[in-house]
Amino acid sequence: MNSRLKKILLLVLAAALLAGSGQMQKMLNRDREQLDLTRTTPLKSAPPLLAFTTVALGGFRGLISNFLWIRANDLQQAGKYFEMVQLSSWITDLEPHFPQVWLFQAWNMAWNISVNFTDFSDRWHWVERGLELLRDDGLRYNPDDPLLYFQLSWIFQSKMGQNMDDANQYYKEQWANEMMPFFGQDGTNFDELIHPQTPEATARAGQLREKYKMDPVFAKQVDAEWGPLDWRVPEASAIYWAALGLEKARENPEKIVKASDLTALRRSIYQSMLQALYHGRLVINPFDKSYDYYPDLDLVSKINAAYDTMYAEESEAGQKQAVQNAHRNFLRDAVYFLYEDNRIAEAAKWYAYLGRNYPNLPILDSDPTSLPSQLTLDQYAVACVQGDVKDIDQNRTVAAVEGLLGRAYYELAIGQDDRATIAKLLAAKIYQNYETKVASFQGQPRVGLPPFADINRTVLNQLLDPKQGLPYAARAVLRTQLRLPSETAATNAPPAAVVSTNAPETVETNAAGSMAK
Repeated sequence: MNSRLKKILLLVLAAALLAGSGQMQKMLNRDREQLDLTRTTPLKSAPPLLAFTTVALGGFRGLISNFLWIRANDLQQAGKYFEMVQLSSWITDLEPHFPQVWLFQAWNMAWNISVNFTDFSDRWHWVERGLELLRDDGLRYNPDDPLLYFQLSWIFQSKMGQNMDDANQYYKEQWANEMMPFFGQDGTNFDELIHPQTPEATARAGQLREKYKMDPVFAKQVDAEWGPLDWRVPEASAIYWAALGLEKARENPEKIVKASDLTALRRSIYQSMLQALYHGRLVINPFDKSYDYYPDLDLVSKINAAYDTMYAEESEAGQKQAVQNAHRNFLRDAVYFLYEDNRIAEAAKWYAYLGRNYPNLPILDSDPTSLPSQLTLDQYAVACVQGDVKDIDQNRTVAAVEGLLGRAYYELAIGQDDRATIAKLLAAKIYQNYETKVASFQGQPRVGLPPFADINRTVLNQLLDPKQGLPYAARAVLRTQLRLPSETAATNAPPAAVVSTNAPETVETNAAGSMAK
């Protein structure tokens, strides 16, 4: 073959290869666009030099983001959190598929920046901004990353649900206000969200999906598996996002996910359920429309099962012991909360369960001899309120009785009749407990308590006082519930016979009678 023909063949081959590579590049570019792997838009609000360099260098964007990341770390060390916001935003524009920068920026907003403000509304702005960053942007580019789901769940659980931030009650209220239109007065309302029947209901369901990125169908599945939950409280959202992270991992088995990341998501669910036990049920005060948070006692069985799962997952003896300690503390609280809610049979069931599982450990931290077999359920409930079952301090006991009576009448006014009944029963039992111990006390004589009826009358008169007591509407409801005469300008004092008949000696432990006795 002569040299001329060889050159022609090489040119043809080169042209064919060039054309083939061009077609292949088009296919690669199309796939990159579909998978959102290509980011060529200039940075928003960036200095001109940075914007120009970003476009000009193209494939060297990673080097730019590394430089910015180092600078962001320096700013964090210096405590310059506000400067980090814009810098981190540029990094997310440069490397949107790098989860750590989304985590870093959301944490900075929700924790570091928010606490720099004294006004709770300003704090809430930054906490919600951290939520939106992860939910609206981070997950859009990293829909399968478990760490983003965990961080989103953690903000709901730790920042909003726990009391580590003194604005946590404000966060809860703001979130409840946002969720109320979707989940209604009972905190569920799934059927209307899944199958809306009116244009208004359709709009609400659409807003839940589009703005809050929550699927009511999946939320209902989560509620069935981990609930029932009140979806107006932060813990429900914490469980939702952690459960969604686990679901994404199941849907994408080919994606390599660390076992520790999945464990973290499960733990977030368990911890959020435990928090919901303490304050997972929202009750709206009918008089001032404020929010009260009560224990969600329907979760006891599932929380108990979660502890069994956690114990089985642990391999180290020390961690297993830690799970058992937490389980025992949960059972002690659950027993008292059930008792306090007038669910006496359930309280007795779990009290027996506690005794079977931890028979040799004291049920009261202050009394090493208080084994479950040595205390009745009633004695345990009284000790939980009184603090120390052996305590016979007069002032402390009167304060405990007054506090319980005040809570009983408040609960009665807002419609929590069962809790009102038990609160007054506990007040009577604490009173009886003190009187019994004083009578049998060996040593110096002790001063007895004022008559129970007098304490009761004092508390009730304070609550019915037009100047310093409950709001007028609450006083009116309370008078109706107690069958007292209507409020008059002359006096607000109830007849002595009405408030004195519920003396301690007439109270039965399992009574569910009216507070009007």
